[in-house]
Amino acid sequence: MKDQPHIIHCERLGKSVASSEGRLTILHDVNLDIRRGESVAVVGASGSGKTTLLSLLAGLDTPTEGRVVLDGHELNRLDEEARARVRGECVGFVFQSFHLLPGLTALENVMLPAELRSGGRSGKEIEAAGRELLRRVGLGERTRHYPNQLSNGEQQRVAVARAFASSAKALFADEPTGSLDTATGRALSELLFELNREFDTTLVLVTHDPGLAGRCERVVRIEEGRLVDE
Repeated sequence: MKDQPHIIHCERLGKSVASSEGRLTILHDVNLDIRRGESVAVVGASGSGKTTLLSLLAGLDTPTEGRVVLDGHELNRLDEEARARVRGECVGFVFQSFHLLPGLTALENVMLPAELRSGGRSGKEIEAAGRELLRRVGLGERTRHYPNQLSNGEQQRVAVARAFASSAKALFADEPTGSLDTATGRALSELLFELNREFDTTLVLVTHDPGLAGRCERVVRIEEGRLVDE
């Protein structure tokens, strides 16, 4: 299945959880295909199910209905260990809250996912690639700095470099500019799309920013847990 044009395929996807008022449906009957190398923005009001959809597509969560196929792997048929292996092989993440490890320097944070899946590369090769990515995101002089020594914008640039360091086939971004001021967010989005084109990854991002969404090849809208527009 990995030679198929769609790196992501989901059908009749649903997610519900127990609540004090009974079962709460977060997503219902979502069908979506995403081509290899495509950039897709998922938009919608807060609470519409955007982040839940992203988590299901990336294998961070499991559906209560339907199925998700990511790079040929049917995620809902896998246990957590197997899903983690798939994520390590082909998925990168950029979150609004950065998720950098505070005890690691900028360079060590960038190198970490590549070290976990070295792909035959030596430690020196991984370090050189990490340094180059930090240079590309404008942090070549900040390799030894820890997250608490970096601004929000700098931390998010480290997170972007880390996502691309793992040579991910699919990059998932959840409100990547949401914690940044307008100018910093604009610069970060330029960087994100520049690296995405260079690395030829598939980009799926959740955003409230119409400017950021408009830069993607396709925009899909979620309303009250349903895909209403493609």
